[in-house]
Amino acid sequence: MKIGELAKRSGLSAHTIRYYERIGLLPLADRNQSGQRDYDASMLIWMEFLDRLKTTGMPIREMLRYAALRERGVGTEAERRALLEQHRERVRAHVAELQACLLVLDTKIAGYAGNQKRMKDHDASIPERR
Repeated sequence: MKIGELAKRSGLSAHTIRYYERIGLLPLADRNQSGQRDYDASMLIWMEFLDRLKTTGMPIREMLRYAALRERGVGTEAERRALLEQHRERVRAHVAELQACLLVLDTKIAGYAGNQKRMKDHDASIPERR
């Protein structure tokens, strides 16, 4: 598939795809007879994985390390696994931190909801003037 279709299907811009290719996150694409990039559909799976790594906060240097190990193929599985396990621990710690923040937000929101209820109760106890 051409770069435009890959961009559309992956959600990345053509500029980003070319950048990823230039720095080594994506393997160099085959070229068709007219010299245009011609990507295999399997590239979408790799790009989705890279997007997950990026979303979870993996630094680009680690993504590049993983991509280089992947490119080397068989024999790098242990290193790739270790890299992903280290990243997983950072992600778990971040998720725990976010959960703690969410609890604080929920508590604060519940406090405001209670405050509104108290105001309604207070308003109901004030006798009406005629």
